[in-house]
This record gives sequence, structure tokens and C-alpha cells, in this order.
Amino acid sequence: MKILLIGKDGQVGFALHKKLASIGEVIATNRNELNLENSDAIRTFIEKIKPDMIINAAGYTDVDKAESDIELAHKVNTQAPKVLAEKASQLNIPMIHFSTDYVFDGLKNEPYMETDQVNPQSVYAQTKWGGEDAVRNHKKHIILRTSWVFSSHGQNFIKSILKLIQEKSSLNIVSDQKGTLTSTDAIADVTNKIIKTILKKPNFEDFGTYHVALEGETNWYQYACFITDEAIRLGLKTLMTSQEIQSISSDAYPTVAKRPKNSRLDTTKIKKTFMLELPNWKVEAAAAIKIALINT
Repeated sequence: MKILLIGKDGQVGFALHKKLASIGEVIATNRNELNLENSDAIRTFIEKIKPDMIINAAGYTDVDKAESDIELAHKVNTQAPKVLAEKASQLNIPMIHFSTDYVFDGLKNEPYMETDQVNPQSVYAQTKWGGEDAVRNHKKHIILRTSWVFSSHGQNFIKSILKLIQEKSSLNIVSDQKGTLTSTDAIADVTNKIIKTILKKPNFEDFGTYHVALEGETNWYQYACFITDEAIRLGLKTLMTSQEIQSISSDAYPTVAKRPKNSRLDTTKIKKTFMLELPNWKVEAAAAIKIALINT
């Protein structure tokens, strides 16, 4: 089993690289080893190594910068997945591709299901939806939509809050954006289970789009308070406690790109199809905070 993993240095790719080694040979690339802006380079690389599966964990993820960096975001998030899917079709191999809750506009009151209408509101969201659309042209595809991804590796909300509470005496955090968190460890575990299921079933037919996220929901303000309380409990010396974190509205913290007010993902389909149990976000976040503090 030869797996081509694209995006090994990102949060998701880093976790996948460690997890998938037990399945088979993992050929993992970063942007220096495989330039996703160059379609011909992608084709040549795949033709050379002839993988048995492609996993695309790469992406242009700077949501605000994408508003002005439209061409690059399109190349990485839409065009590159299109080329990967075309090559996967030619080789008749499965492809796993990661997407985002941002394909929805966030106006629904309930968690989003895979069948809900998309309505991307930013360049980032539009290019990610374009990538999804291209990947669906390949029959043997799995698209995993995630939301509010975190880990002890790379840059994310946990790392940012841990830094800020050591530097500042108060914080203002948005409280009117709700979401379901997704740890990269959970993503790696789920992906591992999906790959093993595909390998066990020669006639596997459950290809398609799935939502993956941890159990429970929160908002950015509650999340920041949890991180602060947990860090202090673990002994981190801070200049503030969660009592000094103020809840504010999105209107009071304008961003270049529009964020969904509701990023909650319904995971019923993936749990039922692959017989999964997903942990609560607080358990996974606490573990990531502990590792992040140890590595500081």
C-alpha cells in the first residue's frame, strides 16, 4: 500500500503522517517537495510514484489574506485538487480530500448536515467549495469537512490564547460564533479507520462527503476561557484569568473575510457509516493544551 500524503507540514498533515505509517508506505510532501501551484508538476509527480491512494491535506488557509490573494488561493484550493482527482481517476485509486465548514453561510440554526445547501461567503470558502466540486468528479472520493481544527502542532487558537494570556492582562473574544471543534488526532484516527475500511472491502461503495468533528459545541469566548482555566490548572504562569476575558460580538471585531456565525457540523453520517465514536472536545483540547505547554 503506497499512500501519497500532500501537505505533511500542516496541522492535519502532520498528524496523518504519524498515524498512517502503520498502514503502508507513506510518501509525504510539503510545498517545497510538491508545488501545488504547478499542475504539470503534480501530474509528473503522481505518474512517477504511482500511489495506491491520494490524501490531500494541503490548502491555502489564510482566510483573510485570501481576499486579496485570490489567484493563489484558487490554484491551491481549487485547481490542485482538480488535478489530483483527475490523476486518481486515471489510476482508479481512492482519494481523500479535506474541506471546511466555511462552505456554509452559517445562517442555519441547527448543525449542518452533508446534504445542506452550501453558500460560501469568502474567497477562501469559494475556493474550498470549488475544490470539493472538482474532487466529486472522481467516483472514488472521500471529502471530509472539518471545523475549528486544533492540535499541539502548528498555529491555531489554542497556541494564540496561551501566548496572549502570558502577555496581556485582559482579552476581548467573540461569543456569537458557534462551532464544533476538531482535533487533528481525531481527524487522523477517523482517516485511519476510513482507509482500513476501504482496504477491507474491495467493493466499498460509501464514497462521498462526510462531516467530522468532536462531540459537544462551544463559541470562541467559551473556548478561550476553557484554554485559560486549563492552562492555569496545569501550572502556567499568566497575567490574567478567564475572569478578565470579555465577551464581544462579531461586529465589535471586524475581519476582512466574513466568518460563519454557525460552524456546527452534524457527524451522524460518518459515525453510522464507519461505526465511529468521537470524543468530547474538552477532552481533546485539554490533551492538546498539555502537550503545547510541555513543548513551550
